[in-house]
Amino acid sequence: MEALELADFRAAVARMYLDVTPLADFRGQRDELFATHPQSPIPTADRPGFTGLRYFPENTAAVVEVRLRPEPGSLEVDTGGPDGVISYRRAGVLETPFGELSLWWIEAYGGGLFLPVRDATCGGASYGGGRYLTDTVKGTHGRGLTRLDGDRVRLDFNYLYNPSCAYDPAWACPLAPPENRVTAPIEAGELTYP
Repeated sequence: MEALELADFRAAVARMYLDVTPLADFRGQRDELFATHPQSPIPTADRPGFTGLRYFPENTAAVVEVRLRPEPGSLEVDTGGPDGVISYRRAGVLETPFGELSLWWIEAYGGGLFLPVRDATCGGASYGGGRYLTDTVKGTHGRGLTRLDGDRVRLDFNYLYNPSCAYDPAWACPLAPPENRVTAPIEAGELTYP
């Protein structure tokens, strides 16, 4: 049953990300999913008192259209868990107003885009290890990162979210590599939990 529950959780996440709803509605749906789903990263013991995640206010300056510059590279992350070492191939470098960020392709069955970010809010207002803008393996398609035309993408940092390990140390999460650590604050997206 656990495998079916996990598949159901990922499908629910994908539906939320692909649905065209305002940011406030999206956040409400995410809170409901985290409060009620058996595969929620919120520890079971914390769910009865869970009243929702905390976020920066919506920030229009955190929505940018940028160029994806091709640049080869690779990365290996030892998760320290059952996933072992995960290999990533750089899809390109995003030239954002906050600093350059590498967009990664997960080199595993099915693949997927992965964009972890650690900015100046991390360790204070937001999770110390950084946040994710997209991890398409987990179903986060279309809100944080959207392809426009050619080499341009739209990034909406209002959708930055904490990795599962921010809620419960039972989870192992790949964090932002050095090239995805920027010194500018990105005051958008999810705040620390609780």
